[in-house]
Amino acid sequence: MAAVRRGRTSSVLSSIPLQIIFYLNGVYYIFYFLATLLMIIYKSQLFTYPDNFLALDLILLLVMAILEALRLYFGTKGNLTEEEAPLGISLVITAGSIILAVYFLVWQTYVMRADVIINAVLFVTYGLEGILEIIAIAAFVS
Repeated sequence: MAAVRRGRTSSVLSSIPLQIIFYLNGVYYIFYFLATLLMIIYKSQLFTYPDNFLALDLILLLVMAILEALRLYFGTKGNLTEEEAPLGISLVITAGSIILAVYFLVWQTYVMRADVIINAVLFVTYGLEGILEIIAIAAFVS
């Protein structure tokens, strides 16, 4: 005898493309962090780097790494549990990460071509994540 299931049927609303982008961005951010750190060290040896600006660049890179970890945690949690709030938090933190990425692209003491390239890739991943997060939040709400 087969059991008959009555009532509501459940469907999976989690976004696989969003989860893939979260994973890829986590891997890419490790590369981004190490590359930016090494470039800051390289620039501090090659150029006259004012000490207070060197400290600022390093502190902002560390703050960005912490924000990135929080952003990916909340985004992954929200997507897998199909909850809007963690995804919304991740989206808000993404805005802060974008501001810090703009700092490293525009306002950093010395900006090299490599900085421009790695930040361009980071902006593309942030844009894709933002779009997919908004779509996922809309799917979870409805």
